[in-house]
Amino acid sequence: MLEALISSKTRIRLLLRFFLNPDSQSYMRELADELNESTNSVRLELNRFHAAGMLDSEYVGNKRFYKANSSFPLFKEVRSILLKQTGLHQVVEDVIEKLGDLKKVYLTGDLAKGKQSDVVSLVLIGEPDRSYLVQLSKKAEDLINKKIQYIIYSESESASLEFGSESYLLLWHEH
Repeated sequence: MLEALISSKTRIRLLLRFFLNPDSQSYMRELADELNESTNSVRLELNRFHAAGMLDSEYVGNKRFYKANSSFPLFKEVRSILLKQTGLHQVVEDVIEKLGDLKKVYLTGDLAKGKQSDVVSLVLIGEPDRSYLVQLSKKAEDLINKKIQYIIYSESESASLEFGSESYLLLWHEH
């Protein structure tokens, strides 16, 4: 659907990369390598997003790092559209919020990197009702037309894992 609204695949992939994972930051060459795009096409889109106020940037040494501007007036709306496009809003509404004793949920895999995927890969932290999880996952898969895969860690098991990397996107946490 996004492809019908936005003709640039680079633009779509950068939107997914920054707005699905708003705490991550990257520099131009790193993004070009990750997205397998030319540095020129990535530079043009980054400049366009930065000029519109959608991205913040800062220099660290000689590299200019970009990240989503969470104070951008349409930040929540853009993020919501992208979550709906990827089916993640349905996963949150239909699965995560109904599972019981969950502390955090991370998105990992291609979607966490801002790439299109037919698989939603999740890391669940807590003690969810596992049989209910299987039922809800199946229903959500039918709704979003994507496969849901997950791994569950207790809070103590998760303490030794490194979730700070950009391959893990915090999707939900207990309030």
